[in-house]
Amino acid sequence: MSKNITIISPNFWPEDTAIGLYNTQLSKLLTDNQYKVTVITAFPYYPQWSIYKAYKSKPFLMEENFDGIRILRSRQYIPSNPTFFKRILHLLSFTFGCVINLIKTSKPDIVISIVPFTTTILLGSVLKFCYGSKLWVHIQDFEFDAANQTGYGSKLKTLFKGLYWIEKKLINQADVASTISQSMIKMLEQKTETTPFFLPNWIDENIITPNNYSQHQFLKSNKTKILYSGNIGQKQDWNIFLNFCKDIDPTQYQIIVVGDGAKKKWLMDQISLYNHVECYPPVPFMELSDLLCSTDFHILFQKTEVIDTVMPSKILGMMASGRPSIIIGNKNSEVKKTMEDSKGGLYFNHYSKAIINKIEQLTTNPSKRLQMGGSARNYVISNFSSQEIFEKVLNKMKTLQ
Repeated sequence: MSKNITIISPNFWPEDTAIGLYNTQLSKLLTDNQYKVTVITAFPYYPQWSIYKAYKSKPFLMEENFDGIRILRSRQYIPSNPTFFKRILHLLSFTFGCVINLIKTSKPDIVISIVPFTTTILLGSVLKFCYGSKLWVHIQDFEFDAANQTGYGSKLKTLFKGLYWIEKKLINQADVASTISQSMIKMLEQKTETTPFFLPNWIDENIITPNNYSQHQFLKSNKTKILYSGNIGQKQDWNIFLNFCKDIDPTQYQIIVVGDGAKKKWLMDQISLYNHVECYPPVPFMELSDLLCSTDFHILFQKTEVIDTVMPSKILGMMASGRPSIIIGNKNSEVKKTMEDSKGGLYFNHYSKAIINKIEQLTTNPSKRLQMGGSARNYVISNFSSQEIFEKVLNKMKTLQ
């Protein structure tokens, strides 16, 4: 007899990046293995922070079916400028709609609550209490730690103390608590009494294919191409990015930004000063391999005050493309360790013109670039192959039955 699984997360198909993509692939994995999956989710909005056009006229509550997956949606508030307090309203509106949809779901044997929205654990706990379901909490991002480290914690100490207490209480309701990086496992150990389960994000090496791709239309410049692809949001340091654009030789390099997010309009206004910097909307998932493999370098400039509250999923695609990555971030970040262990790119703790010098050196040494890119891809396949991680998921599911 097949088991009923309920997944609770604000992100799902047709979102095809970041958490939405992983949730969709996880759901497909479960349905392919004879589980009946219901997803309680929001209207699609990420990464552009606007409800998708096809859903704007839909009613407040709606039901869909996608590849045999039952989807229960509720309309949520989406701020055009997602400040801290507007994000709280965003979270609360999502949670309110989900409460209604909880009533419509069939009795679940297992509930999977996907964080960064900590209220998904509260919703999952309600189902656990009502039906005796097993609860799996999977943390993609520690939302309170991320907000704390970007400056809000020092201003709202009492509030954050309470939020951390609630977070710990909720996580301890879980039968399984998992997260996506070893450093986040250490953080999770401080928040739960159960033994955390390591479940990293994955990459299908058969989808990102550096030996078989077509040059993407966004990257047809004859110059050396430097690509940022991903969310244009608050976690990236766009001031550093602008300094990078100013310092690099515009006659030799073309910088391409592909993505969407809360900071996109601001960024486009800033880069209008530079003829060698271009910005494009996100590409369909089917074009991702061509996009990532068409560049010479990938870049990612994270805010250095953020320490391992999140392991950016985009890094796996960057590395799988077989191209070297240039990354700035905190000196204690797990991303730094990943770059060092893989030898697939360069990691810096702060911005300086030394980064430009390194890129120039690699530009004139294509064999070194090829070696670094190959090392990055080999590391990803060895450590983040979807086939092996899916097997871990299915084995863990069996322990909850």
